[in-house]
Amino acid sequence: MRRVQIDEFIKQCGQGLLLDVRSPGEYNHAHLPGAISFPLFTDEERKVVGTTYKQISREAAIKIGLDYFGPKMRSMVEEVEKLTVDRWPLAEGPSTNYQPSTVKLYLYCWRGGMRSGAVAWLLNLYGFNVTVLAGGYKAFRNWVIKTNAHPHPLQILGGYTGSGKTELLNVLQQSGEAVIDLEAIANHKGSAFGNIGMPAQPTQEMFENLLALQLARHAVAQKPIWVEDESQRIGQINLPSAFWQNMRRSPVYFLEIPFEERLKHILAEYGQLDKEKMIGAIQRIAKRLGPLETKTAIQFLEEGNLPESFRLLLHYYDKRYLKGLHNRENVSQLLTKISCEKVAVGNAVLVSQAQQASNYAGIL
Repeated sequence: MRRVQIDEFIKQCGQGLLLDVRSPGEYNHAHLPGAISFPLFTDEERKVVGTTYKQISREAAIKIGLDYFGPKMRSMVEEVEKLTVDRWPLAEGPSTNYQPSTVKLYLYCWRGGMRSGAVAWLLNLYGFNVTVLAGGYKAFRNWVIKTNAHPHPLQILGGYTGSGKTELLNVLQQSGEAVIDLEAIANHKGSAFGNIGMPAQPTQEMFENLLALQLARHAVAQKPIWVEDESQRIGQINLPSAFWQNMRRSPVYFLEIPFEERLKHILAEYGQLDKEKMIGAIQRIAKRLGPLETKTAIQFLEEGNLPESFRLLLHYYDKRYLKGLHNRENVSQLLTKISCEKVAVGNAVLVSQAQQASNYAGIL
């Protein structure tokens, strides 16, 4: 059994099976991306042990913990055997010989203390190759905050709503560029309609964990990272303040696409959504949209006149985006406009050309 610090753990844990031995409730709130829930205690058991520790003594809490742990020991070993495919056949055959597993196990609890220590002891005793995160999930969270606050080199892909920015990010990624799709991590497309047809958003903490891991992976390549221009809030998720401020200081490559072309793209993307959900989305922005515009947009929807409803909404989002775009320091120095005839994945070539020209100009 090994115990390693967070930086080494992050580099290694993708090479094996990552187990979160905290309670299900702790795991569901947030965890290391890729981790499997493998709780030592249920939520109720954890509560009992914690209360005993505070109100009686450490020793009494440990004894209660052992009462819970003892009956689970065999089933926990067998569950890991099922999870590690190369080890599973040994459970059905003779086990007289010591045969260490070739699958590496990485596990953590809240602080790298007794829970991870107990499970690691059990699995190591049985023959698994176990590595424990020193400092546990708490150490990981400190790493997340530090990573998200680091001034990573960013390149911002901007453009009014309906410019096809997400599609272009995908093309840039396929061409070898470093890309982080913030809306994909947040499970939200950013507009009032952004949650329709999408999975539930992660918790704020889980979003931060996912973002930090992607930032760290791209940092290894030492390349600028493309992200889409966003407000600080994506649905119910807030971009970490330091990360968002870094975005606001980074160069913006702005797609200039005619309004009617963007409207066509929006209709194709959102035109098949549930009408009642779209009405609900419009009502959620009624205070900012205004009473007359809200009423008109909903009326157009109810009449089946999606183009006019979306036209009104697109004007609203254009005004909001323009305000956010120029609410930057040194915006004239950060902004590169890219003229595009229509919404198309081919615009990625224009973006790359503009980025290369900008880099060349910076060298001169």
